[in-house]
Amino acid sequence: MTLTTLVTDLSFGEGPRWRNGHLYYSDFYQHTVSRVDVDGNVSVVARVANQPSGLGWMPDGDLLIVSMLDQKLLRQHSDGRLTEHADLGNVATGHCNDMVVDGKGRAYVGNFGYDNRVKGAKPVPADLAFVDVDGTVTCAATGFMFPNGSVITPDEKTLIVAETMGRRLSAFTIDSNGSLSNRRIWADLGPHYPDGICLDEKGAVWIADPVRRALVRVEEGGNITDRIEAGYPVYACMLGGVDGKRLFACTGLASGDEAAATRNGKIEYVDVEHALAGYP
Repeated sequence: MTLTTLVTDLSFGEGPRWRNGHLYYSDFYQHTVSRVDVDGNVSVVARVANQPSGLGWMPDGDLLIVSMLDQKLLRQHSDGRLTEHADLGNVATGHCNDMVVDGKGRAYVGNFGYDNRVKGAKPVPADLAFVDVDGTVTCAATGFMFPNGSVITPDEKTLIVAETMGRRLSAFTIDSNGSLSNRRIWADLGPHYPDGICLDEKGAVWIADPVRRALVRVEEGGNITDRIEAGYPVYACMLGGVDGKRLFACTGLASGDEAAATRNGKIEYVDVEHALAGYP
């Protein structure tokens, strides 16, 4: 399968989410949240000075945006105003990154765990933040090796977290109050480094692997059913489109500060067999 380009001139695309006929996404170094329709028409939705990342929605339609550098979760109201929904600083020990929001408006937010901009810095375990509907922040679980993309199953009973440096997907049972229990390895990914992920209707997870430069579909237990070669790093993915079977991917040749200057990032897509499911 071959990827088709939808959007160009990105610095670093992240957090793609499908909603109401549009793909929403963040661009770290252009400090924007944008949306694009299936014809490639792009419009800016919000501007976030401290780098936007993960996206999700409250039940009333307000958009939640992870603000990376200041470790905040922002809320965009219907009139376009941005306000602070939560301060993640008591849990996050590195830049905040991806996030998943459930149907009640509760969010699970990851962070790097360390400053990856420091030359020679080694990954250290990070904690996952839980943000309740009222903005209260607690630690959901500890000991992740770079918690990144996350998904919640359609019944809202299971959370799956991509641990990029752990090269695995870890799962938890979600209790009624949003707390997590029964931690287990959902899939050991061997050589693959999962960044952004999304869930399909058969219960399999698509992962974006920037190191192996591929999109990979994996079932619980680790069986890989599909692999799409990109030829360059793939940082995040999301199912969507008219029938939910279009797999969108954020790609680019650079991920650090140099990405701001090169602006070679893209959003690309390929049509696959199974439609999106669950959250995001």
